[in-house]
Amino acid sequence: MTRLMHAELFKLRTTSLGWLFAVATVVSTIMMFAVNAVNANSLLKTFDQYVALATHGHGAQVPPDFLAHLRTDWQLGHSALTQATALYTSGQLIGVLLACLLGIVLITSEYYQQTATTTFLQTPKRTRVVAGKLGAAVVLAALSWLVSTVLSVVAGAVFLHHLGYGAELGQWGVLRAILLNLAAYGIWAVFGVGFGALVRSQLGATVAATVLYLVGASAASGVFDLIHTYWINKDWVLTAQVIVPEVASAVMISPTRTFDHSPAQWVGAAVLIAYGIGAGVVGTRVLRRRDIA
Repeated sequence: MTRLMHAELFKLRTTSLGWLFAVATVVSTIMMFAVNAVNANSLLKTFDQYVALATHGHGAQVPPDFLAHLRTDWQLGHSALTQATALYTSGQLIGVLLACLLGIVLITSEYYQQTATTTFLQTPKRTRVVAGKLGAAVVLAALSWLVSTVLSVVAGAVFLHHLGYGAELGQWGVLRAILLNLAAYGIWAVFGVGFGALVRSQLGATVAATVLYLVGASAASGVFDLIHTYWINKDWVLTAQVIVPEVASAVMISPTRTFDHSPAQWVGAAVLIAYGIGAGVVGTRVLRRRDIA
């Protein structure tokens, strides 16, 4: 399998596609970091104003227990730790989509370039071919994560220092989010290989995956809100949004709630892992049985 994985990496290295994904990773990280930096600057300033008001303003008129609870909730969404997490994982929103598309291209290129017959004649055991592509997709996704994370962490630490905050890299919540972000990249790459094996058409798979990813979270939020409002008025309905892969990714790396009644981080991780395993297994079985002609 190692030989096959090296072959897949060599194919990508010797074409312009690899450079396109690399440039897209850097550009998308910079763009999303800029958006997160503007947001963090606004929220952190608002948090400072809130603390000042609660301490020196009308705080004395509010019951101490209620004030403490209110400040805790406020801090969860506006603290330096939360914003550091968002800054250091800036590349995820577009990065995992790129990892997914890369996985799709690795598998569908065999059909698009009509090399599938040659590949399977040289390696009759198709499971080994798919395993090699899965391994290559995960390695490339990890490299993409590394580039994106280095850019985000360096720029984020400088930005937080400029605002008068520490880098927060000693906090386990921040480190955990960064490591889970790596897992998200890898799982989305596996999902891409499986999705490509199912759809087979390179254009169809890339367009479908992109559209589903970009509108998935928004559509899910709207659907689950409607169900919660007009049909089943239970909190678990809102929590169930985590079954959408994009939502699961966001939940997995966020130390705070990403939406009302969002579940714990491990739930998002479990959902995303299940999608990755399911796509990999189903895609492998389909490719083993499907005629390549």
